[in-house]
Amino acid sequence: MPALKVGTGKDKPVSSVAESDVETVKVAQQEGSEGRDDGVEQALPSGIEQVAGFALPAVAEAAARAPEELSGPLNLPDIAEASFGAVAGASAGLLEIVHGADDRVQITNTGVYPWRAHASLLITARDGSLWIGTGWFIGPHTLMTAGHVVYIKNSGVPGRDGFVRSIKVMPGRNGTTLPFGSVTSTNFHTVQGWVDDGDEDHDYGAIILNTDLGAQTGWFGFGVYDDATLTLSTGNISGYPGDKPDGTQWYDARRIASVGARKVYYDIDTYGGQSGSSVYRIVNGGRYAVAVHAYGGATTNSGTRIVTPVFDNMVIWKA
Repeated sequence: MPALKVGTGKDKPVSSVAESDVETVKVAQQEGSEGRDDGVEQALPSGIEQVAGFALPAVAEAAARAPEELSGPLNLPDIAEASFGAVAGASAGLLEIVHGADDRVQITNTGVYPWRAHASLLITARDGSLWIGTGWFIGPHTLMTAGHVVYIKNSGVPGRDGFVRSIKVMPGRNGTTLPFGSVTSTNFHTVQGWVDDGDEDHDYGAIILNTDLGAQTGWFGFGVYDDATLTLSTGNISGYPGDKPDGTQWYDARRIASVGARKVYYDIDTYGGQSGSSVYRIVNGGRYAVAVHAYGGATTNSGTRIVTPVFDNMVIWKA
């Protein structure tokens, strides 16, 4: 198998903690994992999730657990506002947009896969301010998210820019209930293109946990796909938008509208707080991320496309 090279140029990794450089990692096909065998939701052959109120009803039930209850500040702003600022009249939804009728459906059985592989994020910036975002597991101790979730850029607020102080990761959160508890991380990665330039094409990052919580929740596969494959694919997004009840997970899906060299575009409804969500396709029942959701627009939202340098960094961060 070919060797995997550390990213260079704008895709050169940047970490919040000091660590030795990784030279090479052997490439293996990046598959997902369903985690624990106590609950798995089967996807539909059409490439969407089987969700009640969204084409077909869900059939799997959430596993019985002794849930952790969450208490703390509510109605927090989207982490995107820290780097990009608020837009008058747009409230917290400035970068992730609902187009026309809101087609999102709430996920309530968040204790089963794949919903438990999505995590609600409570972010503490360097200045102590609190924000929300979304992440998703790609391995036992690694979550992917947007670069602007882990590293604030150009906020204009003294002491706020740079790697955030900490992120509380809450997999499968359902309101105040945390079926897998929570883990707080201070170990983050992004790339030079985001740190130096705030380049939207390089707006991706990772959260590293000091536990293997992802072994319980499961994780998503991911891959590099050509333009033709992507434009024939249905994109799926689930995450934690700020316009819905606090800490609730919402899902939507649509055909991929178009692709660019470093972006994937789609008319999938999202809102502030879903920064960092996985944009994934379903193949033979497996979930494979194609982009990291990060931005919105008048007619389509968009995510940072997983191209070869992004893929390579993801494999290194997952190791």
